[in-house]
Amino acid sequence: MRHPAKLLGLTLLAGLLTLSLQRPGLSGVVETLETLPPSVHLAQDFRGIARKAEADRLLSQGLEQQNRSQYLQALQSWEQALAIYRDIQNRRGEGRALGHLGNAYHNLGDYRRAIEFYEQSLAIAREVSDRGAEGAALGNLGNAYRNLGDYRRAIEFHEQSLEIAREIGDRGAEGAVLGNLGLAYNNLGEYRRAIEFQEQHLEIARELGNRGREGVALGNLGLAYNNLGEYRRAIEFHEQRLAIAREIGDRSGEGTALGNLGIAYYRLGEYRRAIEFYEQTLSLFREIGDRGGEGRALGSLGLAYRNLEQYDLAIDFYSQALSIFSALGSRAEAGITLSNLGNLLNDQDQPELAIVFLKSSVDVRESIRGGLQGLDTSLQQSFTDTVAGTYRTLADLLLQQNRILEAQRVLDLLKVQELDDSLRGVRSTDSTTSGVAFWQVESDLLALYQQVITDADELAQLQAAGYDSLSPEQQQRLATLRQRSTDVQRRFTAFLDLPEVRSLLAQIRQETAGQNLAIETQHRALQNNLRALPQKTALLYPLILSDRLELVLVTADGPPLRYPIAVKGEELNRAIVAFGQALKDPSSDIQPLAQQLYSWLVAPLEPQLEQAGIESLLYAPDGALRYLPLAALHDGEQYLAQRFSLSHITAASLTNFDQVPNASRRRLLAAACAECSFTITVGGATFPFGDLPYSETEVKALAEQVPNTSVLLNEGFNRSELENRLGSYSIIHLATHGAVVENQPSQSFVVLGSGEAVTLETIRQSWSLSHTELVVLSACETAVGSPQLGSGVEILGLGYQIQEAGALGVLASLWKVSDQGTQVLMSAFYDALGQGMTKAEALQAAQQALITGDFSAVGGQRGTIELISSQTGQPPVAGGSLAHPYYWAPFILIGNGL
Repeated sequence: MRHPAKLLGLTLLAGLLTLSLQRPGLSGVVETLETLPPSVHLAQDFRGIARKAEADRLLSQGLEQQNRSQYLQALQSWEQALAIYRDIQNRRGEGRALGHLGNAYHNLGDYRRAIEFYEQSLAIAREVSDRGAEGAALGNLGNAYRNLGDYRRAIEFHEQSLEIAREIGDRGAEGAVLGNLGLAYNNLGEYRRAIEFQEQHLEIARELGNRGREGVALGNLGLAYNNLGEYRRAIEFHEQRLAIAREIGDRSGEGTALGNLGIAYYRLGEYRRAIEFYEQTLSLFREIGDRGGEGRALGSLGLAYRNLEQYDLAIDFYSQALSIFSALGSRAEAGITLSNLGNLLNDQDQPELAIVFLKSSVDVRESIRGGLQGLDTSLQQSFTDTVAGTYRTLADLLLQQNRILEAQRVLDLLKVQELDDSLRGVRSTDSTTSGVAFWQVESDLLALYQQVITDADELAQLQAAGYDSLSPEQQQRLATLRQRSTDVQRRFTAFLDLPEVRSLLAQIRQETAGQNLAIETQHRALQNNLRALPQKTALLYPLILSDRLELVLVTADGPPLRYPIAVKGEELNRAIVAFGQALKDPSSDIQPLAQQLYSWLVAPLEPQLEQAGIESLLYAPDGALRYLPLAALHDGEQYLAQRFSLSHITAASLTNFDQVPNASRRRLLAAACAECSFTITVGGATFPFGDLPYSETEVKALAEQVPNTSVLLNEGFNRSELENRLGSYSIIHLATHGAVVENQPSQSFVVLGSGEAVTLETIRQSWSLSHTELVVLSACETAVGSPQLGSGVEILGLGYQIQEAGALGVLASLWKVSDQGTQVLMSAFYDALGQGMTKAEALQAAQQALITGDFSAVGGQRGTIELISSQTGQPPVAGGSLAHPYYWAPFILIGNGL
């Protein structure tokens, strides 16, 4: 039989809880329970239930406020809920409240603080084994890190969250995470992949009838299509998103859709219409307190007004946006805004200031790039493609100002970035680890600019608060700021008008003319290295720009020299493609194209090369020029190979090109895959290969020709036999197939006679090449993967990976080579090495022998040479001459040429 007092307590509690459902708060319930007589023991037991119900109500209230974009109100509701959960020691509820607080700060643009709450929420979710909450916390962390520009960590968190959502069968969470992954890939420039994720997101949202998520997915699809240039299709998606946001009262979603519509119309050149949308979204985001959204709207307004040539307005909007992004830690958006400021200042013929802001943008991009290591190489390369333009613009401006040393450093940074985005953990040096170099006066300018916009923000806040509400100290501060801003309406106008700025700009012009930056020390070290080489050597840096080609020549004595060449990048690329096609056809008339490219790349340097007595060129090519063998250019009388020895380097700062190998201890390991009909599958791609019958002749001839040579052939050429011998030979000659795996250079490989494929990643990590001066890849297309013209980064990657394993240099081919021609070239190359020539000299001597047919300088005639086409069985050219560059130009020396 129940105790009467307990029965009374249960009845009273039930009645009170029923009442609580009919009124907005539970505080009355709690107060009543506290006044119950001591005999009603259960009142105290149920007090915790009531307080939990109150906390749960506050959580729901906060969600409703968030859905109405009332972020500050939601923040207060969740803070109250958190306090109650902690008081009653409800860990599960505490974790949920922490996660919601993280969302509030995220919506307000305070991403760092949001992460702190998300991490606490994640720890509790794992403690109480709440998989759903754990997945939500991981997804929230991914969103916050994406907004901070840390895309690698963002994707890692989203992938963990997706795994949990699918494990527990939460379709709603699965759809949301797919959408967030799509946003991360969109930020990395992988737009097609982003669309795949958003389409899955949309399908799930419609399946569940979730209109809010449906709208988000539609808007995200619009973003991806906008980035693909399909602006009308993007507008359709954004209009659907806008309609849904207004239907469900999603103010934040409405603002986002309006802003994205503005971006699409901006891309269509309808700047006035874009501005109408931007102004609506700016007003809305300011109303709901979304600082990130406000910053994006301001930046968009800046772009639109720049295109309308209203530069003062544009600069003012950029400055306001930059102030917000800097405060939020939004690195990617800050980098974009700094770049936009630099470009606008360049339009206004203020190159010194433009350089300062472009340098800042590159500095931000370098910080983001440092966090991408570990992502798929295709994603890293996509990010590089989205930011490389800023590097090139900066280098362009520096060259125009004759600040050649600084331009050279930016070019090195770009080369390191391209390598690091394709390979992982690229070795940097003092020149590249420290990023872009700032003059002290440039740093002073940036600090002064930051102070000006900070003052302007503070002034605006004090004015908005109202004079009467300010403390005496604040009123004095307001007066000071007003005095400093007298008669100045715009932030950047104030900045440019400051006497300190004018003085600093004059100082920049004076100091940069002398190139006194710290980079000069590195330049002197480079010149010392050039002086130490046995031949008179110069370093050539080309830079392809949209309107011209820039050449930078560095010699052992004197300052670096700049040569602007009036050829558009598009025209140069067409010539490179045509030249590449002609090089692969031994019957082609190569000289007209070879002379045209010579007129752009070498002829302007002729007076300086002759004056300095240059005998050797170190070539650090840019972009598509990496596909071009410099040796095959023609001056009208002879090929460049007949005038200079040549070495390709990844960048001056990455290659120890003055390290002298010990030629007296030279030993050769020659391996051939003559019976090489294999199909190799790597990186999802299939590579079929055929036999290389001349490779056996090639390595056996080398064994007779070169003392201390060991041979591995066919099945004997396997990984175990090869790796056991690596440390004992200074030259590794591999006459076998090799291929570059597009978008995954570290998975590029060479084929062994056993049918095994050894990737460059394995070579880099496992092969002992510390005593190796040269690795020769005597095969087909070992330096080039895709036949389409790209950035040529795979050529850099090939040389870099093998050098990272310890080898000083690599000799590899740019196109499918003639087996017979290669045999002759290699024989002449090794004869020249045996005569004491450097590797670069030996390659030049071998090439000269094939061009002229005179082998006296490389050990004498090779006997009768009979060339037979593998397709027709007939001689490819009359007389069997090897003079066409098809036979001798494909092989390039990457790295140390000594």
